[in-house]
Amino acid sequence: MNETVVPKVSLLWIKIFSVAIPLAVAVLLGLPYKLSLGNWVYELPHAIGVVNTLTSLALVGAFIAIKKQNVVLHRKLNSTAFILGALFLVLYVLYHASANSTPYGGEGSVRYLYYFLLVSHIVLSIGVVPLVLLAFYYALNGMIDRHKKIVKYTFPIWLYVSVTGVTVYLMISPYYAF
Repeated sequence: MNETVVPKVSLLWIKIFSVAIPLAVAVLLGLPYKLSLGNWVYELPHAIGVVNTLTSLALVGAFIAIKKQNVVLHRKLNSTAFILGALFLVLYVLYHASANSTPYGGEGSVRYLYYFLLVSHIVLSIGVVPLVLLAFYYALNGMIDRHKKIVKYTFPIWLYVSVTGVTVYLMISPYYAF
């Protein structure tokens, strides 16, 4: 392949993954039956909470590292956040494909706060996928100016998604059936 085809193919894959990931999650969550994987899946929400917490810490650490011009640490922490994001996705799908959704039991204004955080978390988690993929693509290909432009949006959205993931987990955790 020539040099102009490679970026086009890479960008095509980013578009495909940006649509395929949320679509696959929606299909798996919407299955009319649940997979029978055993009782261990009921521990997954806790693991997901830990993964989201670690992702948030990696993102904040990467931000601090780049502000201190430590590019090597910045790359390592962002790569860690990316891997944790992939792990989150696998755990999330496993849990929701094998366990019924847990209804939130809180009442009053806390209930509205929970649903606001949950809905904004879900919507932004879908939107952040192409941003993260593009940010990594630009960084890995030395397109630092483009990388800097897109991470102005990607970083706060990804951090919000990670932090609200932890918050939603903490809010619903008393209602999990074990």
